[in-house]
Amino acid sequence: MECSGKVTAHLMMAAGTAVIGSLQFGYNTGVINAPQHIIEGFYNETWSSRFAEPIPQSTLTALWSLSVAIFSVGGMLGSFSVGLFVNRLGRRNSMLVANVLALTAALLMSFSKMAASWELLIIGRLTVGVYSGLSTGLVPMYVEEISPTSLRGAMGTLHQLGVVIGILVAQVLGMDSILGNSSLWPFLLGFTLLPAVVQTILLPFCPESPRYLLINCNQESKANSVLVKLRGSDDVSEDMMEMKEESQLMMTETKVTIAQLLRSPVYRQPIIVAVMLQLSQQLSGINAVFYYSTGIFARAGVSQPVYATIGAGVVNTAFTLLSLFVVEHTGRRPLHLTGLMGMAVCALVLTLAMALLDQHSWMSYVSIVAILGFVAFFEIGPGPIPWFIVAELFSQGPRPAAIAIAGFCNWSANFLVGMSFPYVEQVCGAYVFIIFSVLLLAFFVFTYFKVPETKGRTFEQISAGFLRQSADKYSPSQHFSTLRGEGHDPDL
Repeated sequence: MECSGKVTAHLMMAAGTAVIGSLQFGYNTGVINAPQHIIEGFYNETWSSRFAEPIPQSTLTALWSLSVAIFSVGGMLGSFSVGLFVNRLGRRNSMLVANVLALTAALLMSFSKMAASWELLIIGRLTVGVYSGLSTGLVPMYVEEISPTSLRGAMGTLHQLGVVIGILVAQVLGMDSILGNSSLWPFLLGFTLLPAVVQTILLPFCPESPRYLLINCNQESKANSVLVKLRGSDDVSEDMMEMKEESQLMMTETKVTIAQLLRSPVYRQPIIVAVMLQLSQQLSGINAVFYYSTGIFARAGVSQPVYATIGAGVVNTAFTLLSLFVVEHTGRRPLHLTGLMGMAVCALVLTLAMALLDQHSWMSYVSIVAILGFVAFFEIGPGPIPWFIVAELFSQGPRPAAIAIAGFCNWSANFLVGMSFPYVEQVCGAYVFIIFSVLLLAFFVFTYFKVPETKGRTFEQISAGFLRQSADKYSPSQHFSTLRGEGHDPDL
């Protein structure tokens, strides 16, 4: 129906408020990059004051890697806890409670220099990581559940848009002339306090997910009134009918725990798809660029690497906006495939350029173009799509558990890249991105054969398609043609 695809002020208010959590995730992903040498100097000064000797280089490298990667450890804990919150508190109230973590983390990191304690900084990074892990599950779930089916992909992309804007804000504020200097860097890390306060103020004015109200709380009239506001129309019968059908399925499906989800053959294929998409995002090498881009640009011969890093952030944001406008027209699967292949090519070009940099100084420009292309292709598909497609692959019963598992795998891979990249780079040198090229090509093959298109389909149509596959209703040829988007079945 026509009104189902309408963007209203109430819808954008609710989605925009939720996406502040995405901005927090992006900000705390990128904020640690620019002031690396200043924070390392703080570690050295603190070590020297405690032990009357300079910090050993190996210890400094380990402490810095821990400061970067502990954020991902918190993310693992937070993402795995999503189901504990959403099934008890609801989507909106879970986001509200999670801000306690953001406020705590901001205070810990802000006072770390005053207390001459790197421990406070690391604990603050862990705490804001837990908050970010919760946000990467709560925000896409909430936005998906309040969005019309025809706009679900575009609205789902708002999460990634919030992430990249957060990264860009961190890069700009991290400039030496703003907050990225030896006297103001605690305020740079503590800036996360401001969006936490803003979101805390705005969330009580946002509605709870109507899908949660109807299916989990059996509050049909309240769900209907929320939908009327979100859709800007008194006729929300189509949305209500879809949610009631899902509610009827829930009577037989019930809530699914993480253990049940992992054991059940019915959910095996969608959970494999969900996990592989999350891994394709993190093992693409994108966070190696986000965490260490300043150092990479410096080694590529860029005289002002911080400006090149900000340029990458601008490209990041621009191509996320592009994805937002084309995802409902092009579909999830083609964009993801395009992004993976483009990143693989750019990673190979970057490897070649950095390997030849000593012989040809102009290769520094090729390196910059390759990194910007790498970031651009990431935001076309692998950046936004894995976050929201998980919610599309599962119905209401297993959705929280599936998002928890997928988020945990995402953050685990994030941690692996963040912690190991400096060491792998020391061993592989200019050839480190070949590893990511191979992984990207492997994920391309998996996506081509196993990932279905979900554009324009309801949650139940997608789930029904996987259920039919698990029952082996299709012949092998039909099975693979449908997965590749070539079949004519409207439900898969």
